[in-house]
Amino acid sequence: MQHPAGSCPAELSVVVPAYNEERRLGPTLDAIRRQLADGPWERWEIVVVDDGSDDATRAVAEEAAAAEARVQVVGYDRNRGKGHALRHGVAATRGRRVLVTDADLATPIEELEHLEKELAGGHAAAVGSRARPGATIETHQHRLRELLGRGGNFLIRAVAVPGIRDTQCGFKLFDGEHARAAFAASRTDGWAIDVEVLRYFREHALTVAEVPVRWAHQEGSKVRALDYPRVLGELALIRARAVPPARLAVLAFFLLAAFLLHQGRWPDPSSRYLPDSLQDQNQWEWFFAVTAEHVLQLRNPLFSDLQGFPDGVNLMANTVMLGLSVPFAPVTAAFGPAVSLALVMTLGLAATGLAWYWLIRRWLGVGRAAAVVGGGLAAFAPPMVSHANAHPNFVVLFMIPLIVDRALRLCVPGGRVVRDGVVLGLFAAYQVFLGEEPLLLAVIGMLLFAGAYAVVRRDVARAVWRPLGKGLAIGAGVALPLVAFPLYWQFFGPRSYHSVLHGDGAGNSPLALLSFAERSLAGSREMSEPLALNITEQNAFYGWPLVALALAITIGLWERAAVRALAFTAVAAAFLSLGAEFRVPLTDVVLPGPWRPLAHQPLFESVIESRVAMVCAPALGLLVALAVDRLRIARPARRALGLAAVAAALVPLVPMPLHTVERVPVPPFIADGTWKRYVDTARGESLVPVPLPDPANAEGLHWQTTADLGFKVPGGYFNGPWGEDRTGIYGAAPRHTSNLLRDVRYSGRVPRLSEEWRRQAAADLEYWNAGALVLAPQPGAPALRETLRQLLGRDGERVGGVMVWDLPARDAE
Repeated sequence: MQHPAGSCPAELSVVVPAYNEERRLGPTLDAIRRQLADGPWERWEIVVVDDGSDDATRAVAEEAAAAEARVQVVGYDRNRGKGHALRHGVAATRGRRVLVTDADLATPIEELEHLEKELAGGHAAAVGSRARPGATIETHQHRLRELLGRGGNFLIRAVAVPGIRDTQCGFKLFDGEHARAAFAASRTDGWAIDVEVLRYFREHALTVAEVPVRWAHQEGSKVRALDYPRVLGELALIRARAVPPARLAVLAFFLLAAFLLHQGRWPDPSSRYLPDSLQDQNQWEWFFAVTAEHVLQLRNPLFSDLQGFPDGVNLMANTVMLGLSVPFAPVTAAFGPAVSLALVMTLGLAATGLAWYWLIRRWLGVGRAAAVVGGGLAAFAPPMVSHANAHPNFVVLFMIPLIVDRALRLCVPGGRVVRDGVVLGLFAAYQVFLGEEPLLLAVIGMLLFAGAYAVVRRDVARAVWRPLGKGLAIGAGVALPLVAFPLYWQFFGPRSYHSVLHGDGAGNSPLALLSFAERSLAGSREMSEPLALNITEQNAFYGWPLVALALAITIGLWERAAVRALAFTAVAAAFLSLGAEFRVPLTDVVLPGPWRPLAHQPLFESVIESRVAMVCAPALGLLVALAVDRLRIARPARRALGLAAVAAALVPLVPMPLHTVERVPVPPFIADGTWKRYVDTARGESLVPVPLPDPANAEGLHWQTTADLGFKVPGGYFNGPWGEDRTGIYGAAPRHTSNLLRDVRYSGRVPRLSEEWRRQAAADLEYWNAGALVLAPQPGAPALRETLRQLLGRDGERVGGVMVWDLPARDAE
């Protein structure tokens, strides 16, 4: 409700939202009336909003209104939330000033005079604060609740209202007209209305003072520490509703592109498999399943012995993406890990495209179409499509543009170094739980760009190095405590390792940078397979037309320092991706590669060198966005020629949908729970698939997820230590029997087995505490069956579509 200037019949309106406050409301209204009657306010009113209480709150309010004409009651039949109550209460006011205060009067009404001084000094609003120096907290909440509340409030102000330390204290004084406008414009019905109103004041350049006040925790308070996450959720919905239609169209475009790429798995995610993932889909579904199991049962999410039994798996050292697998735990529990993985891969890829689009718009200032092209290339470049088969940690990269953005903000003169450093630290910490290797690659790319830009613009480098250094130090100070224990666990905890050896050929061939990937429109498997480690590691393959276009853009826009720095970043990253050594194409000449000095350094020793070429994707995306935007103002003929060149470079890279096939069915023995008759999990027995799961055949992990992780398996597909020096390998440390069964499976031949083999098999089965060996139909099954018959001295029984060897029970250690 708006009132013309000068027509307000009251100097002060006090709004008190109340829900089930029959005990406290009467004394609160008496205290407010006494203070106003004795104070400087000649004309005042109190508006009590009964938020659908189911006790005597309404009666208490009406009794007060009957005794004092300046008290009015607003109410409705059902509880709608604090936001709804305040919106209706403020709309009913007529005062030149509007005070909103909680019914518990945790901040005494006497503090009103301190807030009024700020409005008299020219501010549009004054908020009571428990966090400003000078504030007095007379009665504290429970320590845990207070810590949770502080953490939640920190996130709220960092995300929504930077600069105001206490957004949720329920004691705020506003200029009346601005208050009525702000609350009328609000949309949330919950606790987030405080933040929403403060954002309104900020967006309309209305100054807000934060005033230290006295505060005392009141028993029975309706505000809980866990309400802070709800505030963040409500704010997210508010922001979503305010998104312009054009931005929604961009989001829809990226969602559609991601869906089309993964369309083959969506008709039934649980029964569809990406064959080009090799065994990675089984592995990643297991990661999501085990994380959900541990989170929902309040167990350590950093370790599991469900595979690799009995030694177990260091999950933090295996990129389980805790940043998403943990929040997706309820989805995984309800719908299965295949659905969670498909959602993460699809939504994450779309979010990554949108994040790059946003970064390009923000920092390059280009048009929407140019940013869509650039963001699409950054997110859907051939390397990302290759990893979309198997590696969500290299596809879900939406945090990388946000990290780049915060780093760039530190370089803006007059920026908020402390705030941006803190947010950068939080973003980096979260990215650690999404993928450390992508973060390392992003840092490499940012260092390459920063170094090149500093050379080109030395004046800028001299001006920004101090705030940038300070912000980075603050970011490190925020991030390190958050990730210290998980990283300690990763590098020094149970089943940790110090490096992973990838063998020769981990770098890119120079030809790979100019060729087309298998899933690109112009590509083929015959063309790409000889130039990559495997189908999931086609880490370059940008195609010669795009390389030629990037060269033309660099020459044409050479006057722009950013273009020169981006071009250097792309070239340097491509060069580094050649690895520790590379062969000159069409010759037998092998030259030392640029990666050699880094090859044996900590962290870098585990990087697959060819992946460094993924840094080229956003660099090329930004270059193409600049070029497309420049073409907007070009003459028609030149514009047409330029757009044709862009199309000629990008159309061959358009990704084709990923291959999907029907999944190998899980044997009924596993699916219907028959296995429980043979494996005594109470005695710690394991189920041993034959051959044992390994990186080449991890179907046993799919058995586990189908059985709701009911049994443990030896072997597996993960990274773990080997030997006394803890060198990283793929899979469990081999044993005689696991090696034997693997060799028989792939050769199809039964070796001559001595008594020593049988003794070793008995020792291995005891080490695994095996309850049963299970042989499913597969290539080499007859040879495996005969091998087991010789090792165990008897044949198995056919049960539920498999051969089972039931083993005598042992005492678990």
